[in-house]
Amino acid sequence: QVQLVESGGGLVQAGGSLRLSCAASGLILSNYNMAWFRQTPGKEREFVARITNGGGVTNYADSVKGRFTISKDNAKSTVYLQMNSLKPEDTAVYYCAARWGGGSIWPGEYTYWGQGTQVTVSS
Repeated sequence: QVQLVESGGGLVQAGGSLRLSCAASGLILSNYNMAWFRQTPGKEREFVARITNGGGVTNYADSVKGRFTISKDNAKSTVYLQMNSLKPEDTAVYYCAARWGGGSIWPGEYTYWGQGTQVTVSS
C-alpha cells in the first residue's frame, strides 16, 4: 500500500523559510517522478515543483522559481521542498504527489497523493 505523508508545514512570517518533507512508503522512490502542488479554498490545485525519478531534473512554477527548491533522497525515500523568502500568497495546503513514467505539471496525471500540510504566511 502506497503512502505519502507530508510534514513541516506551519505558520511563518513573510520572508521566512520552511522545509516540507514527504515520506514515501510502499513504492521505490527512484522509480517515480515526484511533485509538490498547492491549493487554496475555491481554487484549482496548482503545480509548484517537480523532480525526476533520478533527481537530475527539476522544474518550478514561475511564482516560486528562485525561492523554492525541490530535492529527493531516494535512500531515505523522502522528498523535500525548501521554501525561502515566503510571501503571503504562498499560503496554501501543500501536497506531495507521485507519478510513474514521465514528469508532468498536471495534477490529474499523478497517481498517489499525500494528505497535505498547511502553510500559512503572515504579512
